[in-house]
Amino acid sequence: MRDAFRSHPCRPTRDRPEALRDRCPRRRAAAIGVLERERALLDDRDIPWLIALVRKSKSWAYVDWIAPKVVGDVIVRDPRARKRLAAWANDEDFWVRRAALLAEHDALRAGGGDFVLWSRLAVSMLDEREFFIRKAIGWVLREVSKKRPELTYAFLRKHRDRVSRLSLLEGSKYLPAPKRKSLGLPGEAAWVAREASRKAATRRR
Repeated sequence: MRDAFRSHPCRPTRDRPEALRDRCPRRRAAAIGVLERERALLDDRDIPWLIALVRKSKSWAYVDWIAPKVVGDVIVRDPRARKRLAAWANDEDFWVRRAALLAEHDALRAGGGDFVLWSRLAVSMLDEREFFIRKAIGWVLREVSKKRPELTYAFLRKHRDRVSRLSLLEGSKYLPAPKRKSLGLPGEAAWVAREASRKAATRRR
């Protein structure tokens, strides 16, 4: 099985890491899976063709996989790649802008990453009306809040007048009741009531 994987035509190599892009345009999900598995082969030199893959993907199913799992891993191992995020945040393609927001998703969720840089990128996109941008901002803030709620709260508090309703509701999902109320939201998030109702219904069966 291992030998079969090693000989897979989509498997990138250090000499030809863009094999995924060139050989497997019709098997994108499988190819991205191979790329994630072999991501240790990649470094900052591979970022241009990885972002080209984002442009071609044009779907959250692919972009939300490539950005945190592949690009994000490169950023952790090769900090030079992080410098590219600011340019992506101003790209005309909203999928590239979404990738800029999600590239450090996993690191930020784990308590690391560069939240100061992420905040600058997110602020530059607060006025956007694109759903996938607003959702990405809220999504990252929500994950950050699980370990560092003060960072999420400070961001939402500072930009309360500009942040979209979608980003606000998603980002504040796990904030403590006092912080939610100070943002003008109910102390209990709607998902809490739905979960309680679901559990109550299950017990009655």
